[in-house]
Amino acid sequence: MELRSTNESNNTLLRSIDWLTVILYLIMVVAGAVSIYAASYDYDGASMFAFSEFSGKQFLWIGLSFVIGFSLLLIDRRVYEAYAYPIYGVMVLLLAATIVVAPNIKGSHSWLVLGPVSLQPAEFAKFATSLALAKLFSTYNFSLKERRNFLRAVAIIVVPILLIILQNETGSALVYMSFILVLYREGMSGFVLYAGLCMIVYFVVALKFSATLTMGISTGAFIVFVIIMVLILAMLFIYCRSFILGRNVSLGYMGAALLVVGLHFLGVDINGYVFFFTVIGASLIYLLIGMFHDDLKKVLITVIFAVASIVFLFTVNFAFSKLQPHQQMRIKVTLGIEQDLRGAGYNVNQSKIAIGSGGLWGKGFLNGTQTKLKYVPEQHTDFIYCTIGEEEGFWGSAGVLLLFLILILRIITIAERQHTAFGRVYAYCVASIFIFHLCINVGMVLGLCPVIGIPLPFFSYGGSSLWGFTFLLFILLRIDAARKDYGAW
Repeated sequence: MELRSTNESNNTLLRSIDWLTVILYLIMVVAGAVSIYAASYDYDGASMFAFSEFSGKQFLWIGLSFVIGFSLLLIDRRVYEAYAYPIYGVMVLLLAATIVVAPNIKGSHSWLVLGPVSLQPAEFAKFATSLALAKLFSTYNFSLKERRNFLRAVAIIVVPILLIILQNETGSALVYMSFILVLYREGMSGFVLYAGLCMIVYFVVALKFSATLTMGISTGAFIVFVIIMVLILAMLFIYCRSFILGRNVSLGYMGAALLVVGLHFLGVDINGYVFFFTVIGASLIYLLIGMFHDDLKKVLITVIFAVASIVFLFTVNFAFSKLQPHQQMRIKVTLGIEQDLRGAGYNVNQSKIAIGSGGLWGKGFLNGTQTKLKYVPEQHTDFIYCTIGEEEGFWGSAGVLLLFLILILRIITIAERQHTAFGRVYAYCVASIFIFHLCINVGMVLGLCPVIGIPLPFFSYGGSSLWGFTFLLFILLRIDAARKDYGAW
């Protein structure tokens, strides 16, 4: 009788698993191993499955990941929710211990060496942080709009970020910033995303155009001041819905601009800082006086946003100077400020050459010249996508992106059909991590983002990365498989 009950339970589990996600997982891990073989093959005739090859080791990691995935599916869904905080606590302690005991590998103390195997705890901390966030959001009567709850959620995210930064692994730490998408989905004000996007724009523009001067100030600062003025108007018209305030501030801008043009023709030049501080300052004073006739809170937020934007602008150079020299150079190369084709820009330049040489259909499997001649460093890990672009061409590269698109959309579908906050939040954590990894890795290879060492999920070589994503995905599959039984718990 007990055996029959167990069989029925296993059959129910098999029927409830989202097999489309499993199939996508299988396709991608196998395609990843084949791509790794292509990236490391040097015409020595070695088999794809030979342990001396990176692909052979990757197939071993894949086999072990199948065991991990199957084991995760056998664990009761309630275990993940019940032990979410202890799992998170253990991973935090492991991250802290790694700082002390991990050897220095390429300037980073992020790998634990266990005999012949090296593991990176930061990869496994992703699923632990996702579980902890899901557990927090599933608390009875939880609301992210309460300041205390918001700070608790931020603390769960920030703790692993700080510990990973102390390991000198900034790229891995940035991945945890993707959880902001989860917070937004669960009720965080969209103003936070808006402010974050504005800061990125300020930072990029201020650095990109810092070499030239306009009205006695850097062109970057000049453009950012103009952007701030435009954003103030947009917030008045759209966010505050105050036509009168928006109109009057617009007229003030126009009058100030005409005054500067007139003085210029008379041979009088005004310093940019004097001009912008006067115009924006006068506008803010006007808003502070007039806000009592409109939406007090929204106008005050607009004023605070403008002041914070100006303060941030003056911290850009200071923050940039605190980055390590190689990080500064990578950002400069990405923004086109410097070339450095033999240094920081070498990887990206060779990567773009490899992808461009692949054309529409590619050079064919194992026929990539850039790949075989080892022009692109780390081509079997972070730069694996350029191997696909060179040998499989545009259609192969697009096919990989299509696989990720289907997988991410499927994860979002799984998230939306969950009956519990725990399942929904965890699923969105998984989706956010995949989105971040995909965008940053592909953007890095194409020269759209600085090189920060982010692997392409399931394709880049490495056991820790593969197992970390396996944990993320198969815990989600187990939670989703039990969604119909939530009412019995």
